[in-house]
Amino acid sequence: MSDPITAGAIPLGFSDLAIAASLVAVAGGVSLTLRLGLERKLLLAATRTVVQLLLVGYVLKWVFGIDNPLAILGLALIMVAAASRAAVARPSREFSGITWRSFLTLTLSGFVTTLVVTGFIIGNGSWTKAQYVIPLLGMILGNGLTGLSLCLDHLLETLAERGREVELELSLGATRWEAARGPLAEAVRRGMIPIINSMMVVGIVSLPGMMTGQILEGADPLGAVKYQVVVMFMIAAATSVSSIMMALLVYRRLFSGRHQLRSDLIRSKD
Repeated sequence: MSDPITAGAIPLGFSDLAIAASLVAVAGGVSLTLRLGLERKLLLAATRTVVQLLLVGYVLKWVFGIDNPLAILGLALIMVAAASRAAVARPSREFSGITWRSFLTLTLSGFVTTLVVTGFIIGNGSWTKAQYVIPLLGMILGNGLTGLSLCLDHLLETLAERGREVELELSLGATRWEAARGPLAEAVRRGMIPIINSMMVVGIVSLPGMMTGQILEGADPLGAVKYQVVVMFMIAAATSVSSIMMALLVYRRLFSGRHQLRSDLIRSKD
C-alpha cells in the first residue's frame, strides 16, 4: 500500500464532482422545504462556480504552458481589474473616480507584495513563473478586495451620515486631517478585521486552502505549514496596505485643500 503522504493527490472524475454537487442539492432541498427562497441562488452560484473554475483552469493551463511574462502580466491585470470592480460594487455608496482608485490600490499592493514574496522569499526566479505569481496574486486580491470594500463602505457611510459632526470640528478650527483621522482609523480597522480573525484561528479552527491543497497533493505537512505562514503574512500586509491606501485616497478626494468636507460628492447606489 502506498504512503498517503507521498502518493500524491487522488484524481477526481466528473462523477465525483456530481456527487459533490448533490451536497449543494441537499441545501437547495432544505431551502425549498422551508420556503427560504434560496434554491435559485444556490443553483446559480453552483453553476457559476463550475463554469468560472473550469474556464480559469483552462486559462491557467495555457498560461503555465507558455510561461510568457507578457501573458502573465496580461492575466494579472485582468485579475486586478475584476477585483477592483468587485471591491467597489459591495459598498452601498460611491463617488466619481472610485473605480480607478480601487484599481490603483489593488495594483500597487498586489504587485508589490507578490514580487517581494516571489523575488525574495521563494526565489529561484519564481517571480517570472505563472505557477507562483498567479496563485499568490489571486490570494492577495481575494482578501485585499474584501478589506478594501469593508474599509470603503464604513468610511463613506460615516462621512455621509455623520458629516455634520466632521464639519463642526472643521468649523471649530480642526484641520482636515484632525477631523478625518477618527473615521479613517476606524475604517482601516474594519478592513483589517477579517484577516486578523483568520490569523487568530488558523490551524486550530481551520486549515487554509493552500495548505490543504499541498497536503492532499502529497507535500510534507511541515513544508506546507511554512508556505502557509508566508501566505498569511503576505495577505495581512497586502490587506493593511490596501485599506490604508484606499482610505487616504478617499480622504484626498473628499476633503478639499481649504479644509472642507465634500460630502456632496458621495452618492447612494439605491
